[in-house]
Amino acid sequence: MTALTWLNAEAFTVFGQHIIWSDMIGNTIGLAALALGWWRSIWTWPAQFLSGLILVAAYGSAHLSGGVGKQLLIIGVAVWGWRAWQRGRRQAQDGSIAVRFATWRERALLLGGTAVGTAAVGGVFTLLPQLSWNPWPDAYIFVGTLAAMVAQARGLVEFWFAWLLVDLVGVPLAFSSGLAFSGLVYVVYLALVAWGMRDWWLRSRASDRSVLEGAVA
Repeated sequence: MTALTWLNAEAFTVFGQHIIWSDMIGNTIGLAALALGWWRSIWTWPAQFLSGLILVAAYGSAHLSGGVGKQLLIIGVAVWGWRAWQRGRRQAQDGSIAVRFATWRERALLLGGTAVGTAAVGGVFTLLPQLSWNPWPDAYIFVGTLAAMVAQARGLVEFWFAWLLVDLVGVPLAFSSGLAFSGLVYVVYLALVAWGMRDWWLRSRASDRSVLEGAVA
């Protein structure tokens, strides 16, 4: 038995849902990566890299090309994010990564890029139905994940809002695609996203106050 065959084999069945190893292992590591991102640990990026490698097998087994592409993007952006955070251009005094709200220009670029990207990828999936059986939600998750990770690499609080919007579509799509563990993990993601969003929001406000006080002094 090859490693790929084992990864796509059934681990167990619960409530009629068949859980495969790649779906379970990859998403468990992905959950840890999200928690590490909440703590602003640079180790979030190696965890996302490993999660992406394993989940390529899971989404490939479900014939979701957008999901496969999403994981390949995660792998690539994880390398970039690691380098961006390692350079420490936005490091806080405690050695972790400083966070901030995006400027209106950055928000416009993220929203516009996501909209245009979703339209383009969704159009490709529609023209080539063999790539995805559910083209528009698949394209939305594909592009939305890229936008979220770019925002995370730049230390933007909006990263959490982007993940929240991705999860709202990802939960039903995962369950309908036979990736039950992905669906369950997405539900847990929602809770972590809410807590992480609050933490980064408060930290960005505290940072703004410190800058303002320093300027006044």
